[in-house]
Amino acid sequence: MTPASGICIVIPCYNAASTLVRALESCRCQPEAARIIVVDDGSSDSSADLLLESARSDPRVQLLRLPCNGGAARATGARCMRRTICSPFSTPTTNTCPAHMSVRLDVDYAGFPADITAHPDFAQHAATLSNTVPSSLVVRRAAYAALGGFPMDEAFRRIGGEDGAFSWALREVFGNPRLHDAKRVRMHYRAGIHAERYFRIAFGWQTPDPADVADAFAFRSGLSIRRERASVNCATRGWLRQKWRTQQTQQAQPRRADHLSAM
Repeated sequence: MTPASGICIVIPCYNAASTLVRALESCRCQPEAARIIVVDDGSSDSSADLLLESARSDPRVQLLRLPCNGGAARATGARCMRRTICSPFSTPTTNTCPAHMSVRLDVDYAGFPADITAHPDFAQHAATLSNTVPSSLVVRRAAYAALGGFPMDEAFRRIGGEDGAFSWALREVFGNPRLHDAKRVRMHYRAGIHAERYFRIAFGWQTPDPADVADAFAFRSGLSIRRERASVNCATRGWLRQKWRTQQTQQAQPRRADHLSAM
């Protein structure tokens, strides 16, 4: 698998020594992964050392160090803009559909508290959340760039949701079909994870801060403007789709010639 034909997996990392090895092993076993780039977002633990140890046995693994912590959105954007097909954040299984700008993979929620997974509305809200989990997204760089990447507003670092905001804009402009046939991504539970907060609010067990709600609606309005700009940019959808088809045709021709010469 070459960088041009494979997927670049981008993993933003901040003091993640306790989970990084598991994420890297999951990524390394994926045959579609051409690059596995860990963006160290100013970690002070042993994350970088663990990454370098993994890189010694797998040349696909690379480290990009940022001088200070800027948040997952900024760390992901540091690399996603430079690759043709990106999977933002670690992805246990990466399958692409060449006819689409992006695809969404179904999520398995592992180790979440029993009171959450046993709730009668868990499946419904889990499906909704699966549409925003960044590790379940495989997206072409052109689409990522057209939308300006993940929003980096400071409030998102406090309440989460930059992945959902980006996914909403992506779906509105380019479409974002889901592959429903299997759970291809596993989200492991950890204390304080934004997904737990989402479930508890959705089930009525937790009340969101009114200021956070106000911020969420304000960002939605701003993202509507961003979506319209992306729609207009270079007649984005039609132009980019035509560009892929041309690239795919050019990449397929040598393979057909090799096949004929071998007959």
